[in-house]
Amino acid sequence: MVAVVGGGQLARMMAEPAAALGIPLRLLAEAPGASAAQVIPDHAVGDYTDLATLRRLVAGCRVVTFDHEHVPTGHLHALEDAGVAVRPGPGALVHAQDKAVMREAVARLRLPQPRFRAVGSLPEVVAFGLPCVLKASRGGYDGKGVWFVRTPEEAEPALEASALTGVPLLVEELVDFRRELSALVARSPSGQAAAYPVVESVQRDGICHEVVAPAPGLSKRLATSAQELALRLARELDVTGILAVELFETTDDRILVNELAMRPHNTGHWSQDGAVTSQFENHLRAVLDLPLGTPVARAPWTVMVNILGRTSEQVGHLYDGYPHALARDPRLRVHLYGKELRPGRKVGHVNAYGDDLQECLERARHAAAWFAGELGDESE
Repeated sequence: MVAVVGGGQLARMMAEPAAALGIPLRLLAEAPGASAAQVIPDHAVGDYTDLATLRRLVAGCRVVTFDHEHVPTGHLHALEDAGVAVRPGPGALVHAQDKAVMREAVARLRLPQPRFRAVGSLPEVVAFGLPCVLKASRGGYDGKGVWFVRTPEEAEPALEASALTGVPLLVEELVDFRRELSALVARSPSGQAAAYPVVESVQRDGICHEVVAPAPGLSKRLATSAQELALRLARELDVTGILAVELFETTDDRILVNELAMRPHNTGHWSQDGAVTSQFENHLRAVLDLPLGTPVARAPWTVMVNILGRTSEQVGHLYDGYPHALARDPRLRVHLYGKELRPGRKVGHVNAYGDDLQECLERARHAAAWFAGELGDESE
């Protein structure tokens, strides 16, 4: 049995390959009716920051893994000390929990990344150089905890937030990049690894909107470099499961490490329908130290577009999108998360795959817009 901490859509999407492989899951969800709790019968509601709750979750389980990276590092060490297989382990996961720790590790490995420094005052930010990016070292996601700073005044909200929460700040150079890429790999405890095609991700307001697999026009040199970089990070940091390395492709044809995630990742959702083995299946195989499945693509192109909540009036109407979307495109693959609609919230995604990139883009974008209520009956 595999214990999963976190009841979001990532845990939900582990359920299907787990059922196919006959792997029972036990879930700790944050709230009743959470996305994953709707499809994993063996679940409890509890606080993942409470060690006693975690101990009850893992009792009798072979391994524990995660839907998110927010479990306190000390609790994970305590579970390991009690003989629980924690995958990824706390020594690896801290690099996804703490951006400062991650940056220092990438620097030690001499891998390419933006210039950075820990800061705690306005003079330190100004001395680093403007414009820049300020990041909370812990707790940020989907654009939260990130501030783009072009003037000293724009640094003040970040410094105030740091003083209020006690979370240190990291300052990074504002990179002149062409686009964002993601290199996704799976790695097992025995050291077997598999690298997915490098993808292009389109971010808006810090949220991933769409992913194209493979990244269009990416040179073989950069694609190979990105995969090798991700495989090296997985090995050197002793990652078990999925590792997503978010990258910048710069205007002078380099790649720089942006962030790390040690769990199934939004930029790998395309693999559910576009790869022979999805990231969710390979994550489960990896944490159980089973042979990994091939990550090769099933079609020349796969496009994933997220469905985002738009207005409160959409509540209860998301599933009304099925008749039009499925009739218009019988090859479309739709994944809804069972979440309440809120503006800007990820509530599902669609995958379209095929031989023609522009056609895949149009199909996926149209369907996502239709589900989000951005199109009317006149759009065909």
